[in-house]
Amino acid sequence: MGNKVFISPNQYVQGVDVVDEAGTYAKDMGSKALVIADEFVWDLAGNRVVDSLKQENIESVGTTFNGEASTGEINRIIEEAKSEGADMIVGVGGGKTLDTAKGVRDQVPGACCVIIPTTASTDAPTSALSVIYSDEGVFETYRFYSKNPDLIIMDSKIIAGAPPRFLASGIADAMATWVEARMAIQANANAMAGGLSTIAAAAIAEKCEETLFQYGLLAYESNKRQVVTHALEQIVEANTLLSGLGFESSGLALAHAIHNGFTVLHGDIHHMTHGEKVAFGTLSQLTLENRSKEEFEKYVDMYSRLELPVTLEDLHLEQASEDDLMKVAKAALTEGESSHNMPMTLTAYDVVSAMKAADQYAKAYKKENGLA
Repeated sequence: MGNKVFISPNQYVQGVDVVDEAGTYAKDMGSKALVIADEFVWDLAGNRVVDSLKQENIESVGTTFNGEASTGEINRIIEEAKSEGADMIVGVGGGKTLDTAKGVRDQVPGACCVIIPTTASTDAPTSALSVIYSDEGVFETYRFYSKNPDLIIMDSKIIAGAPPRFLASGIADAMATWVEARMAIQANANAMAGGLSTIAAAAIAEKCEETLFQYGLLAYESNKRQVVTHALEQIVEANTLLSGLGFESSGLALAHAIHNGFTVLHGDIHHMTHGEKVAFGTLSQLTLENRSKEEFEKYVDMYSRLELPVTLEDLHLEQASEDDLMKVAKAALTEGESSHNMPMTLTAYDVVSAMKAADQYAKAYKKENGLA
């Protein structure tokens, strides 16, 4: 048996208007902050973060994120942080901004990292890793760090004001957590935390899924009205904290590998969010696991109600050729991919067959239920 490992951020804070308390929670972490946000997020939350830091006598300099979590962008901001003498790296915005902030902190000795998401669209905020893309947006690699962010601040009011599509995407990303974790645990695979899953991580991953099915649809409707409700708060936590801890300390599997495989294709699929692509990956994994019709349809039903893609056509891939799907499958099976955490040996043919079958099963479900 190998070693069990569980990792997590130092502190997680969630609530209404909590972004205005960023300085209160970060005041003992450093004296000069480099705040990273894109142009839109600067107006939405970035300036509020800077004001809050100033109230606690933390000097701040800002930089505008250029849109891609690439090695070039990370290196550009590292130079800014070092020239400014920043000892606190603050990322405000979406997943790629946050992954960039983590990448910058890793190369600024002694700096701490504060992560302030403006959506609950992925489980990236809590993790000690970044997903690195090329400047053109093609998945390149996972970059792992020696520690998780020091502080996560989730402002549920800002998240309630974001487009509901982002919350639905976060639910889809989080719904993969237990589906993938249980396979990685079965395979006795090392998680991204660097060891086997703990009881705690598995329990968190399972509770994540339970919470999503219990509150996901109510939270989605709350988001449509831009109101913070108990259901929304539950889903913000499930999408971010539960899913983040669950995937990182229990393991990913085929669903995320298929998502990464999709990045090799061209066309409208690149307008789909991370979670939307993960949703189809999850259905493909469930198919490959030989799950029952009832279990498969439980996920298809949930995704459909959240207006998430369940077929290749929904992903703008109705014209995808056999060769295209084979490229996706081969990319999903490259060395180091999370697909190798499945408790069986897979071929590209297996993955393509699972994707086609998942597509067909979901089409049949939509037709049966008048959703086609």
